[in-house]
Amino acid sequence: MNEKTLSFGGVLTIGLMLFALFLGAGNMIFPPFLGQQAGEHVWTGIIGFLITGVGLPLLGVIAIARSGGDLQTLANRVHPLYGLIFTIVMYLAIGPFFGIPRTGTVAYEIGVIPFLPEGAAKYGLSLLIYSIIFFGITAWLAMNPSKLVDRIGKVLTPSLIVILTILVVKSIITPMGEPGAPNPAYQDGALFKGFIEGYLTMDTIAALVFGIVVINSIKERGITSKKSLTRITISAGVIAAIGLALVYLSLSYIGATSTDSIGTQANGGAILSAAAGHLFGSLGAIILGLAITFACITTSVGLVSACSQYFSKILPVSYPKLVLIISAFSMIIANIGLTQLIAVSLPVLIFIYPLAIVLILLSFMHNWFNGYNLVYIGALLPTGLISLIDGFKTAGVDVSGIAQTLSFLPFYTEGIGWIVPAIVGAIIGFIIALAAGQSKRMIEA
Repeated sequence: MNEKTLSFGGVLTIGLMLFALFLGAGNMIFPPFLGQQAGEHVWTGIIGFLITGVGLPLLGVIAIARSGGDLQTLANRVHPLYGLIFTIVMYLAIGPFFGIPRTGTVAYEIGVIPFLPEGAAKYGLSLLIYSIIFFGITAWLAMNPSKLVDRIGKVLTPSLIVILTILVVKSIITPMGEPGAPNPAYQDGALFKGFIEGYLTMDTIAALVFGIVVINSIKERGITSKKSLTRITISAGVIAAIGLALVYLSLSYIGATSTDSIGTQANGGAILSAAAGHLFGSLGAIILGLAITFACITTSVGLVSACSQYFSKILPVSYPKLVLIISAFSMIIANIGLTQLIAVSLPVLIFIYPLAIVLILLSFMHNWFNGYNLVYIGALLPTGLISLIDGFKTAGVDVSGIAQTLSFLPFYTEGIGWIVPAIVGAIIGFIIALAAGQSKRMIEA
């Protein structure tokens, strides 16, 4: 019996849908900021950024497809309790704690601040009023999101791409300046700095959360074979990854060449808005602001909906009530402002991102080590401990004594000292599993 498959057009449609899911607030603001900070080292930095901002999200979607389930199914390979806790933390991070509030602050930063009167306070009452309206609309749309978000996405995502393309082409034809001297953080080790900055997009976490959306979309088209599901998901993922890579390369170029014309800005939202105003005047700022505002609303609705659906399964609270609770909480968090929100979220992402990376990579080797959960535990335990210390250090907590002890680890000073311990831990876990005669296999990949 021949397996049912999709035409190239069908695969392209799913790939563009996945691209639209990823194309949110973080994708807009971090590449231009990296470009401005990296200056002459922009291309080295962006390579590291592409690894965590494009490559890992692609692997995340594929990992969900191969696991045959969702994020919790994948995380349960470690232990059911870990699966529950890890999934909750991921949903909170991509949801009401950081991801959802950021959609509102980015929309405000790009769509409102450029038009405030000279000397007016950027944050405070204006942000409060805007966030109430933004998340009120989000909650209203999230009550029944499927058709409306799909329609918005079909119009807004292509429109946003066209606007960004015009912006980039204009910045190439009439450059704003030349890349300047790199910020000290990018002076040496720009590749590793870019790698860490890619965490901020939260797209690897988003891939684990949205992976099931892609799988269900393929199944709705009559594809049921696991082999076909995986193959189509990989193809769609590659399409989305190419789109994201082009966006990141373009925006980082704008940031790298912008300093001479717009000066140094506090975040990528301010850079993008100022660049649009410089290149096209007030009209450019208006168009860019509107496009990104609606794109952020679409992303916000999708995240509120996904989080509400998940938590309604594990909590005795209905979906509509969770939509209101998550939207209201996100509105409150958004009022700390974009720059502060990024600063607060970074230590948390420094901690949880390596755990997600290791889980994804191990999922591709699941059958090689017979699915032993001791391999997962052996790899994730040192990863979590080292990343926790890195998170504290990023948050400004004095862990210099412990950090000094760990400084012998390869790549520790670059911020990814967990890599070698994860490999060693996985090997030790495999040896112990063999010695103990562990025969139970976890869920097949």
